[in-house]
Amino acid sequence: MVPGSNPGGIASVPTDPPRDCVLCPRLVDLRRDLQGQHPDWFNAPVPSFGDADPGLLIVGLAPGLRGANRTGRPFTGDYAGDLLYETMLEFGFASGVYEARPDDSLVLHQAMITNAVRCLPPENKPVGAEVKACRPYLLATLDANPSIRAILALGRIAHDTFLTTFGLKKSLFPFSHGGRHELGVRNLTLFDSYHCSRYNTNTGRLTAEMFKSVFADIRTLIPRP
Repeated sequence: MVPGSNPGGIASVPTDPPRDCVLCPRLVDLRRDLQGQHPDWFNAPVPSFGDADPGLLIVGLAPGLRGANRTGRPFTGDYAGDLLYETMLEFGFASGVYEARPDDSLVLHQAMITNAVRCLPPENKPVGAEVKACRPYLLATLDANPSIRAILALGRIAHDTFLTTFGLKKSLFPFSHGGRHELGVRNLTLFDSYHCSRYNTNTGRLTAEMFKSVFADIRTLIPRP
């Protein structure tokens, strides 16, 4: 059991929210608006995606409007997914062909992908209460996958959320691209990267080489089978 999970003997939490989750009114309102505008989209909390025995958990911020919120699979259908899955394929964390749709042939190996907030937030900016509301699902995901040894936080908010989940002081584990932190909790190591968004790559804040260097570091902890 992950420290901090299931406090006070509360019944166990599932790893993913229900499709009709109502914990965050602002996100529910947006979801319902989009269900009316785009009834063929997924428009629901996006479940985690990955191997049944992952060593690596990749934590993003939240689903993108035309990415995971549309397709129902993390980082699928937007630019961030193009760079993420290309890199995962190169480093052996995935196989098949990524075609930006959930029924392509992409399969993850030794890895799982989730988001700190499972529902699409307005302007891609969740507020603190929404991050907190989704925290039990992050804990439940870790509880259900004891094989996880490495966490890759895509961006500062994902980094901070993970530290807060375990009650760890942010000052002891400052975010920086390429950062590597031994957390002292359940033998977990936290790796940091700037988010693989189009904005970060277009501005040069993140290059493909910078992103790949983080995965190369992760491979020193989780070797290829």
